Amino acid sequence: MTSAPRTQDRESATHGAREVSPGITLLFAFACGLLVANLYYAQPLAGPIAASLGLAPSATGLIVTLTQIGYGAGLLFIVPLGDLLETRRLVRVLAVLAMLALLAAALARHALPFLAAVLGIGLSSVAAQVLVPYAAHLAPEAHRGRVVGNVMSGLMLGIMLARPVSSFVAQLSSWHVVFYLSSAAMAALAVLLGVALPPRQPSSTLSYGALLSSMRHLAWTTRVLQRRALYHAAMFGSFSVFWTTAPLHLARDFHLSQGGIALFALAGVAGAVASPIAGRWADRGGMRPATIFAMLLAAASYGLAQAGGAGTTLGLAAMVLAGIALDFGVTTNLVVGQRAIFALGAEIRSRLNGLYMATFFAGGALGSALGGWAYARGGWPAASLLGAALPLAALTWSASE
Repeated sequence: MTSAPRTQDRESATHGAREVSPGITLLFAFACGLLVANLYYAQPLAGPIAASLGLAPSATGLIVTLTQIGYGAGLLFIVPLGDLLETRRLVRVLAVLAMLALLAAALARHALPFLAAVLGIGLSSVAAQVLVPYAAHLAPEAHRGRVVGNVMSGLMLGIMLARPVSSFVAQLSSWHVVFYLSSAAMAALAVLLGVALPPRQPSSTLSYGALLSSMRHLAWTTRVLQRRALYHAAMFGSFSVFWTTAPLHLARDFHLSQGGIALFALAGVAGAVASPIAGRWADRGGMRPATIFAMLLAAASYGLAQAGGAGTTLGLAAMVLAGIALDFGVTTNLVVGQRAIFALGAEIRSRLNGLYMATFFAGGALGSALGGWAYARGGWPAASLLGAALPLAALTWSASE
């Protein structure tokens, strides 16, 4: 298989003479964080929400599953529109749809309307993945990794902060308030993006059907995309194994309360500092060593998590450091991968990003499922072996690159 030919980067050339301002970069990062956080607010609240809405315990998982299904569909069918439609308008429309879906979730008093709302939340929150290639379009080639890394730091903060924030807000009020507040945030964000972001009209003249059809060709022929997407599917699978099973381990073996587990999750936020560092490393031509470093760090974090023993203060400290190290490695690999695929050309960036994200998102979902199975069969040691094996498998494959 060969790599897709590099398209003429006309839009990047247009913006290459000037830097992306720190204020615009910060806005992209802030917007990505707010948008992606919508996917995770309900996760720690699934039990109380199900009880409040009369949803059977066996169906509680639908709250998370439907959000993920909506997001996966959006990656494949909405994100590619960034190569076709005026991008600022597309992002604003998606932010408004997210506002409406979140408001519907807040107002829901029965299970079916709530489940429909979370499907819409997942679908509309892919606006974050329209914004990332949008930022790459505005960045000059020499600093594209740095800009993408800074934007991705906001996205990673949104992922890591959403669950503890929603837990704390629900503890102080109710789960309805979490969705009311996030709906208001989306309304404000739609206005802010419309005022502050520059317009961008893609040069593509493809129909929507042809756009989707071209994605199959890109997935089949673009070697860089294939490798980077599968590398990160393994890395994100490892990330999901950890964050699915670590709370179970902390509750059973360290006797932490839900509040304590939420504070533990906050520690993982420190790993988000990897994004700008990785972006600068990639801009200097260090993509391969950064990839190897990320995979080794992710695997080693599981060894670190075994230090100190279960139920001890030293063991808890080791778990915290392991979470930070894992998040650092996974974030580094994510940013380096996006830097690599965004270099393939301006006209196909959104489609490449949709394929990249959809592939590793599937890896994360598989990691969560396998992690839960491994923990049920062999506890934290079995889950750790699985979590370490995934980045090592990616490292082995990368050696043939």
